[in-house]
Amino acid sequence: MTTTSILSDRQKDELHKAILDYLSASGFNQSFSALKSESENPDFVADPKQKYAGLLEKKWTSVIRLQKKIMELETKSTQMQEELNNAPTRKPTSSVDWIPRAPEKFALMGHRNPITRVAFHPLYQVLASASEDTSIKIWDYESGEYERTLKGHTKAVQDITFDSKGNHLISCSADLTIKVWDTNNDYKCIRTLYGHDHSVSSVAVIPTTDIIVSASRDKTIKLWEMASGYCVKTLVGHLEWVRDVSPSEDGRLLVSCSNDQTARVWDIQKGETKMDFRGHDHVVECVIFLPVSSYPFVWEWLEANVKSNKDQAVPGQYIITGSRDKTIKLWDVSTGQLLSTLVGHDNWVRQLVVHPSGKYLVSASDDKTIKIWDLRSGRCVKTIEAHSHFVTCLAYCHTTPLVATGSVDQSIKIWQCR
Repeated sequence: MTTTSILSDRQKDELHKAILDYLSASGFNQSFSALKSESENPDFVADPKQKYAGLLEKKWTSVIRLQKKIMELETKSTQMQEELNNAPTRKPTSSVDWIPRAPEKFALMGHRNPITRVAFHPLYQVLASASEDTSIKIWDYESGEYERTLKGHTKAVQDITFDSKGNHLISCSADLTIKVWDTNNDYKCIRTLYGHDHSVSSVAVIPTTDIIVSASRDKTIKLWEMASGYCVKTLVGHLEWVRDVSPSEDGRLLVSCSNDQTARVWDIQKGETKMDFRGHDHVVECVIFLPVSSYPFVWEWLEANVKSNKDQAVPGQYIITGSRDKTIKLWDVSTGQLLSTLVGHDNWVRQLVVHPSGKYLVSASDDKTIKIWDLRSGRCVKTIEAHSHFVTCLAYCHTTPLVATGSVDQSIKIWQCR
């Protein structure tokens, strides 16, 4: 009975010659002659300089080595699965009150210039950091270990973000480009997007799409198809450098802020400004939509008048801005009305994030602190002296109760929440 070989003709020829070399070297002369005849290699002469010399032994030992490695990895995987199964589970209800506490769990060093942005992977225990040193570094936030450096940008990396599934890391830089890195393929850069005429300051991915949105010093906001790299829309309206851009939870709206001291909400479909917000006395550094999970707390803070029917609690009703005028402001998107101003920082407010429960707002500032604000009262409930220099960025982890901060002091710190 003949069986179909899975080897190509060239692979068969190589195998035959490798076996002939082995038989000759081992002194199996009869077998050597028989195989030479049957494999139609009458002119084969064993030669230690040929590529077939010792090939069979090399392949054989490498297979054994790989099998051993597989067995080790399987054992390790089983142990980790057991650890995971036996790990204590935390009650999700208590996480509502977890806020970052000093001292930090880790201080990660490695960048040679100020840190510009930190981002947690949505699924794995990975933290990415961007720096003015042109590089992105990948860290294991559970162990605090450095994993790798991504090089490709030629000037300061200004912002980084993971897509919702964590398959891609997107970065933007003062070198005028946006890069897409494949997290499942050793963080290889698979695409570079060109189109902005000046430094690109902010990137985000619009939820449930593969559309990247970017903001630039060229005063524009651009929307890009991640798959093709094409710019599909350019939004024009700001009069100065656009500092930050962020999508609403449902992906219908964008909010941006600028050196022109305003924030704007945009209708993505129409590509036009829906509302602009004026009230800061200096550059608006950062802006976010409040998530729907925050609305009940905000209604409590603002009391009766602002409270709407809960059935109408749709994404994109409120935005929060942080400015170089040292204040944080809460705005109503539908009216453009300023609802409240949070005063407490002694220097520029650089970044804002909302606690996963929606109950707290966390702010980073050039006064070297991070502040935690209770959204039920608008009061600052905790101040952490976070770094020895300006705190430029922060991020909340949505899988583990952790906060990361980055600073001009070139360090990244991981803070446990409890």
